[in-house]
Amino acid sequence: MPVAQHVMRHAAERPSRLAVCGPAGELTYARLAERIHGAARHLIGLGIGPGRLVAIGLTDPVEVLVAALAADLAGATPLVGDPAWDRERWSRVTPAGPGVHVDAPLPYVAGPAVRHEPRPGDRAWAGFTSGSTGRPRAVVRSRASWTASFPHLSDLAGIRPDDVVLIPGPLVSSLYAFAAVHTLATGATALLPGRWPARTPGDLPARATVVHLVPHRLPDVLAHPGTLRTAVVGGAALDPDTRAAAARAGVRVVSYYGASELSFVAVDADGGGLRPFPGVEIEVRPAPAGSPGTEVRPARAGSLGEVWVRSPWLADGYLGDAAGPLRRDGDGWVSVGDVAEPYRAGEVLRVRGRGDGAIQTGGATVVPEDVEEVLRKVPGVGDIVVIGSPHPALGSVVTAVIEAERATPPPPRALLEAMARGGLDAAQRPRRWYAVPSLPRTQAGKPARALVAARLADGDPDIRRLT
Repeated sequence: MPVAQHVMRHAAERPSRLAVCGPAGELTYARLAERIHGAARHLIGLGIGPGRLVAIGLTDPVEVLVAALAADLAGATPLVGDPAWDRERWSRVTPAGPGVHVDAPLPYVAGPAVRHEPRPGDRAWAGFTSGSTGRPRAVVRSRASWTASFPHLSDLAGIRPDDVVLIPGPLVSSLYAFAAVHTLATGATALLPGRWPARTPGDLPARATVVHLVPHRLPDVLAHPGTLRTAVVGGAALDPDTRAAAARAGVRVVSYYGASELSFVAVDADGGGLRPFPGVEIEVRPAPAGSPGTEVRPARAGSLGEVWVRSPWLADGYLGDAAGPLRRDGDGWVSVGDVAEPYRAGEVLRVRGRGDGAIQTGGATVVPEDVEEVLRKVPGVGDIVVIGSPHPALGSVVTAVIEAERATPPPPRALLEAMARGGLDAAQRPRRWYAVPSLPRTQAGKPARALVAARLADGDPDIRRLT
């Protein structure tokens, strides 16, 4: 996925064009190319090359890109992680040990230009599917699985070399990492504040013509649109009212559905609904008859099924022996367990739930399994599913659904909250609590998280709120 060769080409053709603007300063394409070469020579001096892993834990997003692109130029695989992680946490995702761990900006080493011939099948990127809470899990990608999709996104969103693209989030997120390298591949300018501003959205640079972000941040940007022309929105469903507000502000919205393991799956470029991204085939497969957890009330939601995808944009898998939701069949189709309404080619895809379950709440990423592990210890909890419920300001709030038999009342909410306070960080604690007689389950017998979320959204009367 990294685009070192693209940067070198732009540096030769438009050396004075501004490439990146970060918290600590700016770099032209010529200067960025020089920094990448110098850092790549440093890595090569350490014995880093093809087949090696470069673990990157840096705060400054410009330094992250320099390190990632230097690793790319050296032929290695960059892995961008959270700078707050210690070596023990890194060891959990790189059991064989990375080739090198970068926790300070790479030094510049003088010398001749680095020559490496990139290949489409190179393992050119590894990125995490969740934030700094929970069990780290890294997805590994070939170069072509993302770079070959760049022209399609540019065409859909109308992104050009003269654009200035605002990317207001940490590059440990695959969404923001993709946005950054796509911008550099295009020859545009990437504005990289590193994270959402601490004060007001008006602090964001007003010169941006394009922004790439998650849905719950878009209303804040629309309050100060400046020169903004296009918003590329991913990571969750976009509220129709927000799209309408963007239209009133003169901002075109291109929203998409995908996953770290799948990359782009479907895109809505005009407000008419999600259609397959170029090169993507989609199936929504009904679960086998009689499978537990597949019964959704027909009068409310119809029969939901799993989203399966076949495309050139799929990831290779997970780093090391990490477990994850990615599954494959024998014909090249993959799924991460997301659910959708029945779908036929040519129709709009209506996704109803995310398979990985990671919850984005107020800028934090919460892994549901971590919350469930703590709350299962409460006496009277048979089982539990933790999901994210939509929230207008926070994006989502953590929501717990407790399994309790009808004849046995669920544990008091006060007891549940006391356990949450004692064992969870503030961002991880559920804000909404529900009880259900029986949780829907997958064929493997595990609670079907996405189906629980769909039932709750549909107002299933069997799910009652705890007060």
